[in-house]
Amino acid sequence: MFTLRHSKRFLRFRSRLASAHQHTSSQTHFGFETVDESEKEGRVREVFQKVADNYDVMNDAMSFGVHRLWKDHFVGKINPQPHFKCLDVAGGTGDIAFRLHKHMSNISSDPEKIVICDINPDMLRVGQDRAVAKLIRDQFEWVEGNAESLPFEDGSFDVYTIAFGIRNCTHIDQVLTEAHRVLKRGGVFMCLEFSDVSNPILSNIYDRYSFDVIPVMGQLIAGDFESYKYLVESIRKFPDQASFAGMISDAGFDHVAYEDLTFGVTAIHSGVKL
Repeated sequence: MFTLRHSKRFLRFRSRLASAHQHTSSQTHFGFETVDESEKEGRVREVFQKVADNYDVMNDAMSFGVHRLWKDHFVGKINPQPHFKCLDVAGGTGDIAFRLHKHMSNISSDPEKIVICDINPDMLRVGQDRAVAKLIRDQFEWVEGNAESLPFEDGSFDVYTIAFGIRNCTHIDQVLTEAHRVLKRGGVFMCLEFSDVSNPILSNIYDRYSFDVIPVMGQLIAGDFESYKYLVESIRKFPDQASFAGMISDAGFDHVAYEDLTFGVTAIHSGVKL
């Protein structure tokens, strides 16, 4: 139950965040390019506006369909119960939310609605169109919002998921802080993200495929070389498994753990708010 105390804390937090953003002048990365922090969000938004309509097709092509197995395992590991309040961030196309709903619906005919939050309206449009085609649109709440400043009260959710989205955020530490804030006590943070392949032979093969094949594939299938070049570069700029686990812990989470998938091409990270 939300209380006046929660509301005041929420408003104070939003005020501090707005003030901090006004004084931001640091630089960050956009792929391998160095840009002002104030510029990155808009450029990432532009990338996903371009890739939205071909997002699912390209995911299948780039991963040879393996991304479906990663996502299935991810949701199975969460094991969401029908009464759980779930928030899927950067989940506009619905890939994770639809799986969560299916899992919950197999247990109960009346599961909680799942909240899907994405900063990009084009990605949300794609997800809504898919949900309409599946006749499940009303099972979700669609929210346009920034992972660094979520439009939700403290302690709102049992489960927070983010899949292949956090590496595109300007301030990853702020995303983690927000995740911790909106989770209930006992709530679980779950992240699926590309990660670091430690085996040098496999890493070399993976690099050559990523840099030499994926952008060309993007040009041939989606007519967009540069967006997929950025997406490949953004993976290499993301912290490795141990470093990211440390960031999750620093955000206040306990029982932090990670599991490598496909030799570390991706990893599932988790933490609990106690």
